[in-house]
Amino acid sequence: MSVLHNRISNKELKEKLYEETFPRTTISFYQYFTIQNPSIFRDDLYKALNALQVFGRIYVAKEGINAQASVPTHLFEDFKSYLYSIAGLEGLRLNQAFNDNGKSFWVLRIKTREKIVADGIEDPSFSMDNKGKYVNAEQMNVLLENKDTIVIDMRNHYEYEVGHFDHAIEIPSDTFREQLPMAAEMMKDNKDKNIIMYCTGGIRCEKASAYMLHEGFKNVFHLEGGVINYANKIKEAGLPSKFKGKNFVFDDRLGEKITEDIIAKCHQCGTPCDTHTNCKNDGCHLLFIQCPSCAETYAGCCTQACTDIVHLPLEKQIELRKGIDKGQQIFNKSKQRLRPRLGIDI
Repeated sequence: MSVLHNRISNKELKEKLYEETFPRTTISFYQYFTIQNPSIFRDDLYKALNALQVFGRIYVAKEGINAQASVPTHLFEDFKSYLYSIAGLEGLRLNQAFNDNGKSFWVLRIKTREKIVADGIEDPSFSMDNKGKYVNAEQMNVLLENKDTIVIDMRNHYEYEVGHFDHAIEIPSDTFREQLPMAAEMMKDNKDKNIIMYCTGGIRCEKASAYMLHEGFKNVFHLEGGVINYANKIKEAGLPSKFKGKNFVFDDRLGEKITEDIIAKCHQCGTPCDTHTNCKNDGCHLLFIQCPSCAETYAGCCTQACTDIVHLPLEKQIELRKGIDKGQQIFNKSKQRLRPRLGIDI
């Protein structure tokens, strides 16, 4: 029986990744389509991608698939052909990372979930069959020139903070499931205006567009392939970027620059900076923005208290971490939660 999960430590896997002599390409993709048996689909997918030396993070549910992957460049066509051979994934759009060395993942993890995007929608009449119209990069730029166009960012605060479209509206919530009803409530007086939803790779804004139509909105659009696809298309076409700053990504890079604009600030000193990092204290791992100077001052930590801890002997650090649940600290940083933690206004 073949092993359908990894058995090697992360440290060894990272070392093996950087010993590779061939290039890799970071790819993201998603598709809403019906999967009758997610567990069987997951196992078949794992065996095929593992054979192609693909790394990444993939979620499978009855409503479809959501994936970010690092693919050996010389095996990309084999990877693409395999995906296209799956019923429901023919012609699937594959978003290639904008600024990337391919070393974004070092292990293949494929998990089954209830949904590929946790949305909190319980209305049985809701359907992804009725969703907003796609907007490509050129159409996005044109629509943004129209004063009657409303642009809604369906990403989290830490994503919006480092980069967003001109005049985009932030939905101030920690979770997508909270954002959906908030977006509908915030836009309730604009049901006849052009509303464009966007997100990182397209998966959240596609569902958000379907939700808005379900709530009675009329002219709802969503950005095809999200910011990742937009950045590639404007570069190919030589178009100006209406997205300013950095696009946050959920892999080891934590971001890819779309333009040279730095619109965020270091959470510790206020210097212009858009570099995300996780606090080096293993009992914290807070995601925050830190400039090089503060990284040196605080040893990569978010507060002096965490800096003091990382300077303790490892045994003492482990003892202090016992019983601490840091899971909710990672990728869950709204403005409301960051302010009291870091003691500054952001």
